[in-house]
Amino acid sequence: MHVKAITPILNVSDIQASFIWFENLGWKRGFQWGDPTDFGSVYSGQEVEIFLCEGSQGGRGRGAQRQTFGEAGSETADKGVWLSMWVDDVDAINEICGKNGIEVTFPPTDMPWNVREMHIRHPDGHVFRVSKGIEAK
Repeated sequence: MHVKAITPILNVSDIQASFIWFENLGWKRGFQWGDPTDFGSVYSGQEVEIFLCEGSQGGRGRGAQRQTFGEAGSETADKGVWLSMWVDDVDAINEICGKNGIEVTFPPTDMPWNVREMHIRHPDGHVFRVSKGIEAK
């Protein structure tokens, strides 16, 4: 098998609110399908796209834990999808999140696997690991 691309599909409770959530991160709204819209996409750049499906295609659900990592966190409480996003500047994304009210569930941290990483959570429990490789110490 030779896969040329993968497009995740996130089950969301409110597609219009999800469009806005992604736009607050700097993503663009892609296609919209249905009347009213219940399927669509968001994209970043020319190669990264996520499909959004209102009330279908996969699971969702926010856990009770405030953090996703660390002693007070839980990696299993959220029932949504976990996605890893690779960016140029994790700290800049953290600033964008603070300005736009996006929930940060794990602050920017240099991890032992040579990645600076933070986590953000979509209102439907989808968790994004926002990462950038760093030099080994």
